[in-house]
Amino acid sequence: MITQTLTSEAINLLKKMIETPSFSSEESETALLLENWFREKEIPFERKKNNIWAFNKHYHEGKPLLLLNSHHDTVKPNEAYTRDPFNASVDGDKLYGLGSNDAGGCLVSLLATFTELYDREDLGYNLVFVGSAEEESSGPDGLNSVLKELPEVDVAIVGEPTQMQMAIAEKGLVVFDGKVNGTPGHAAHANGDMAIYNTIEVLQWFRDYRFEKVSPVLGPVKMTVTQVKAGTQHNVVPAEVNLVIDVRVNDCYSNKEIQQILEKEAPCRLKARSLRLNSSSIAESHPLIQAGLSMGRKTYGSPTLSDQAVLSCPSLKMGPGDSTRSHSADEFIYVSEIEEAIPMYVELIMKASRMV
Repeated sequence: MITQTLTSEAINLLKKMIETPSFSSEESETALLLENWFREKEIPFERKKNNIWAFNKHYHEGKPLLLLNSHHDTVKPNEAYTRDPFNASVDGDKLYGLGSNDAGGCLVSLLATFTELYDREDLGYNLVFVGSAEEESSGPDGLNSVLKELPEVDVAIVGEPTQMQMAIAEKGLVVFDGKVNGTPGHAAHANGDMAIYNTIEVLQWFRDYRFEKVSPVLGPVKMTVTQVKAGTQHNVVPAEVNLVIDVRVNDCYSNKEIQQILEKEAPCRLKARSLRLNSSSIAESHPLIQAGLSMGRKTYGSPTLSDQAVLSCPSLKMGPGDSTRSHSADEFIYVSEIEEAIPMYVELIMKASRMV
């Protein structure tokens, strides 16, 4: 049984993290809070920039390595907040504050789980906990920078708010910059090759295009034009229109394949910003998933991006909280969600350990 003391300590840590601003690439103070946790528990840890990690006490070569990961950076609070985003206030069962739901509750729950299992000798897995930075910005100094410091990870649990259901697949992301050209000129003169008008058919193409492969878990690839920019003044016909296209990639395609398809078929010039944020998944036959199913957990496919995108191993996204609260005004998590998550994580890992 998880001690009430450990759960209370995890919730108190979350309150401290809420009250410590930690925007992406500015997480140094919340990293110190994680350091203090490990020092107080006498658990050796390592730090690289604002990432903190630690291994279980009885690490044995030959056992598969299970990564427990969540992030301690946040987005900036939006203007619709009615509460102080940096005040960890409790109202009934609700704990309010920026980062409480995304993903502070997940982080402290996984940290408490790791602490509970730290000195167990009967685990089927080696464990490594990573509290990572720069998840919200997909920055270069986040989880991806830590992976090269670790032994090869065999499987991962990524803490994101899923109501403790099991996201067994996650869409990847490719952002494209597009350009539609035309003939520049004076607005008073006739012009049959205007970039803005040429863009109409291009936008219709992106709206109507469908990728052939549909995932049984993640559904179709979703492509959305999210930005259109052109022109400098009212009487000048611009030479080009710049577009931004957001493509959410299912597990039937690699990001490279999406790039090749669109560069060949799209009616405008395209350039991918990055191909590193691929879709991710884990087989339903994996011990972690089988353990979760035996506990009454459900599986689904997630449309939102997380640090799973930088992992090359099978990964499960699972955590307390609700994704619909993420990045919302007056963000909150239920205290009871954390109280339920910690023993559930422990049970999941112990059940899976017996199946390895």
